[in-house]
Amino acid sequence: MPTKVHVLTVEPREKTGTSSASALRAKGMVPAVLYGHGAAPRHLAMEGRAFEELAARHEASGVLTLVHAGKTIDTALLRAVQRHPVTRRVIHVDFQRVGLNEAVHARVPIATVGVAPGVKEFGGVMDLLSHHIEIEGPADHLPEHIDIDVSELGVHRHVSAGEVKLPKGFRLVTPPDTVLITVEASKTARQVEESAAGTVEQVEPEVLGQKSEIKA
Repeated sequence: MPTKVHVLTVEPREKTGTSSASALRAKGMVPAVLYGHGAAPRHLAMEGRAFEELAARHEASGVLTLVHAGKTIDTALLRAVQRHPVTRRVIHVDFQRVGLNEAVHARVPIATVGVAPGVKEFGGVMDLLSHHIEIEGPADHLPEHIDIDVSELGVHRHVSAGEVKLPKGFRLVTPPDTVLITVEASKTARQVEESAAGTVEQVEPEVLGQKSEIKA
């Protein structure tokens, strides 16, 4: 089914530069730029809270309809988000123009499905090594996330990118041998195993028929 297209309200930004961007942020706005399709970059601004809410729901990974004064000005993909190193507030956003029917390269969030036996039954720890997977396919069917079933993962097992089932019409861009999810023994379990291994004494075998040497 076609991907849901999310709406984000923006407004044209006439002035650019550090001073102008700082003034926008002081008003709770975020400066942005829209580029692509060989057209000149378009400078925009949007409400910071509205963008944060959109990004928090992972909806920013899909196609966005950029709207101004109730009219669509473009459809785009989110390409980059810059955050303040201390406050982590969004300070700038890059959008790329995209047609709904064109093939696009996108980073899509990963979502796990099910419970790993290695965690539930053996006390292992599941680690999500990557929160995204890169795929390429039609923009109008771009999924908001990719589900990965972990219901068969035991301890010391993993899921690599090449094992992930992708939606029809999409191809994998992430290297197939990239490990995305692992289940390993917990730290406590590893310590018990290492401790048990360290207590095994190495006994030198006795050679039958060999006489003991007696010293005077």
